[in-house]
Amino acid sequence: MEPNKLIHESSPYLLQHAHNPVHWYPWSDEALKKAKDENKPIFLSVGYSACHWCHVMAHESFENQEIAQIMNENFVNIKVDREERPDIDDIYQKVCQLVTGSGGWPLSVFLTPDQRPFYVGTYFPPLDSYGRPGFGSVTRQLAQAWKEKPHDVESASENFVNSLQKTESITVPSKLDRSVLDEAAVNLLSLGDMTNGGFGSAPKFPNAANLSFMLRYSKLSGISKFQEFTLKTLTKMANGGIYDQIMGGFHRYSTDSRWHVPHFEKMLYDNALLPVVYAEAYQITKDEKYLDVINQTLGYILKEMTSPDGGFYSAQDADSEGEEGKYYVWKKSEIREILGSDSDLFCLYYDVVDGGNFEGHNILHNTIHLSSAAFQYGKTESEARDIIQKSKEKLLQERNKRVAPGRDEKILTGWNGLMITGFLRGYRVTKNDSFLKAAENCIRFIEEKMVKNGELLHTYKDGQAKLRAYLDDYACFVTALLDYFEAKPVKKYLDLAVHYANYLLEHFWDENEKNFFFTADNHEKLIIRHKNIYDLSLPSGNSVAAGALLRLYHIMQDKRYLDASLKIMESLSTMAAENPFGFGQLLNVIYMHLQKPVEITMINYANKGTVHLA
Repeated sequence: MEPNKLIHESSPYLLQHAHNPVHWYPWSDEALKKAKDENKPIFLSVGYSACHWCHVMAHESFENQEIAQIMNENFVNIKVDREERPDIDDIYQKVCQLVTGSGGWPLSVFLTPDQRPFYVGTYFPPLDSYGRPGFGSVTRQLAQAWKEKPHDVESASENFVNSLQKTESITVPSKLDRSVLDEAAVNLLSLGDMTNGGFGSAPKFPNAANLSFMLRYSKLSGISKFQEFTLKTLTKMANGGIYDQIMGGFHRYSTDSRWHVPHFEKMLYDNALLPVVYAEAYQITKDEKYLDVINQTLGYILKEMTSPDGGFYSAQDADSEGEEGKYYVWKKSEIREILGSDSDLFCLYYDVVDGGNFEGHNILHNTIHLSSAAFQYGKTESEARDIIQKSKEKLLQERNKRVAPGRDEKILTGWNGLMITGFLRGYRVTKNDSFLKAAENCIRFIEEKMVKNGELLHTYKDGQAKLRAYLDDYACFVTALLDYFEAKPVKKYLDLAVHYANYLLEHFWDENEKNFFFTADNHEKLIIRHKNIYDLSLPSGNSVAAGALLRLYHIMQDKRYLDASLKIMESLSTMAAENPFGFGQLLNVIYMHLQKPVEITMINYANKGTVHLA
């Protein structure tokens, strides 16, 4: 089959669809012009390479000749990698949430030729089933509505855009004081699962920033239950199936409340954010279990997710050989054959049973204390620990022979900034020089490969960097540079942080709302210039920027940085107190501001210079 227009793209996700019978276009002037010239609606499909349900919809609908024919005849079909174009994804994801109450991927949006949405959803089955419309039916009905009911389409699109614009306004600024943290902490703990840890029921995400805030608030308030809840969560996750017990590294989320059955994809950002929280937990408790998680997770990134040039890849798929999780699960008979007499203790420790603990297979997860497993087999705890470690090494060797999940080798500046911070926080508690070196190599890679005329670029693959960077890219990279400067105070890293922070203030700042737009003032114009304020799986650029600017102020004593940081915190503090689940990173910044860093002033009488250290 002849490839479509995606064949010239670098994104692994787009290339996965390059041989679909659908006449896909990337988001481009060519595609948008075609829609206007031919007065055709746009079908916009947004996803990412590690997305299981994206693969399912592609196989069921986009590889279906009959459905493809309907799409090709009636729509200009545009495929977008949400990791390359988070600006497009964020806008239409908000529309989906407004209309359906939830979002997700694949995101399926029907647009007018001028990019206004008039119908939106996520995954559609190919045929009508269980009360849900099939994608074939949806495309036929919308194609007919476009031709026969243009006023209805116009009305729907106007309503969507008006609702979308209202979501961009921020509440009236409020005063920053201790009560913001008090209210937020109580509200956040009320969402906690006191049995299994984490927030809510299922699906359950790690929410690293919220856990960090709970540790900080426990210290501030002296109330131990906030720390106890966080440590329980971290321990449950480390023992659960969401954590790769063989190699290390976290899967994206748990499909159940017990952290047992993960959605098996591994995202770079989770494995950047979580070592930071485990490092904080280790600093508090000195529990070696947390140190092991840090070493194993960062070790996984070094082995599996680091490019030869030093950048970090984006993700590993959930699927291999067309089956989700196949790479990670085990039959008990396999483990017996590989481990021999050691298998009994190993299987007890990791809940491996003959019938399987997940769809006939076993997801390794720890439900029993090591001392109990050792006692049952007449071993000391030290002997049992050695058996477990050697068994994991053998199973990893065997697993490496399997067909591995696909890897998205796209390198994103913002996610790499988060990963640099993860390595530096890991270095702080482990003193492992390879972690410091990984951070340094990545900074060098970004500066050499992902900067043009003093501006950051967003994405890099196959030797090509492209797309102007977003708020998150600048904010996370400035933070990473400051973290490196703290670990190894070389002036060039501080100079770079100042340069990119100044760029943020010049090109992203919204003087009316007193916070940052997601895109710079020289970015492609979309239907709105939107903002991202919520800290969810990823911290928002506004929260990260507020923290970076606050730190820069304490180092440089430049009041511009403090003013911008305060305005962001003040504009969002009421929302953060009332809905803390979506503002964990911002709450950490408010905590840092209210607590104030310890400042040391060093006066060099010989050179008559003063240095402020925060």
